[in-house]
Amino acid sequence: MGRVEGKVAFVTGAARGQGRSHALRLAQEGADIIAVDICRDVETVPYPGATAEDLEETVAQVEALDRRIITRQADVRDFGALQEAVTAGVAEFGRLDIVVANAGILSMAPAWEITDEEWDTVVDINLKGVWHAAKAAIPTLIEQGEGGSIILTSSIAGLGPLAGMTHYAAAKHGVTGLARNMSNELAQYSIRVNSVHPTTVHTPMIDNPALYQAFRPDLDNPTLEDAREGFATLNKLPVPWVEPVDVSNAVLFLASDEARYITGAQLPVDAGWSQR
Repeated sequence: MGRVEGKVAFVTGAARGQGRSHALRLAQEGADIIAVDICRDVETVPYPGATAEDLEETVAQVEALDRRIITRQADVRDFGALQEAVTAGVAEFGRLDIVVANAGILSMAPAWEITDEEWDTVVDINLKGVWHAAKAAIPTLIEQGEGGSIILTSSIAGLGPLAGMTHYAAAKHGVTGLARNMSNELAQYSIRVNSVHPTTVHTPMIDNPALYQAFRPDLDNPTLEDAREGFATLNKLPVPWVEPVDVSNAVLFLASDEARYITGAQLPVDAGWSQR
């Protein structure tokens, strides 16, 4: 029997990267999935967004595990769209147990050069969008009366500073506070709320020319391999990044009954970054 057998998980940013990995890891352990992704490029973000084809691939991989999945193309800044996705998922599967508010973006600039549009886009998706995902699901979890697990994707930037991404760090610190505060509010309903804090994860968020350039400004057209040493400076363990499944295993643990008395925690998957 799987560790989340018979449960239903709502996952945002599920078309690729960490979101797809979380959906698959939970499905491997018995969960059905409500998957949401914007499936388009996002303004001010210097790398391509996920596509409808990416989301279809998530569907195919979940169904290959003999689990059920429904999807919606939705922007986490649109609360109504997330609410509709949750409503449709509960109508299809009969319940909701797990929320993984994972959708997020990254852009980089010194604090004094960040434009208002860049700031608003990062904060609206990475903080307000996380709150929207939780807010859309909480009434159902309370009404069911069986508790639940909400996992918010923060970052090492939600635990300490990272140069060149003040707006991102502000949003991720906000996510950390959001998880802690909601854990306090929802404990009376046996709903647990925790945050995960990855270091650099090998997904399209880092595997793109804009991020290579940030770590190797001395080169005209750096590659991922050129940037590898720069990424590695973030971590104490001798690795440049972690893989999505490493974060998914932490998400699975927090979603499962193995973590039934863990709430309000900040779980780092950071290759030792926080111990520098």
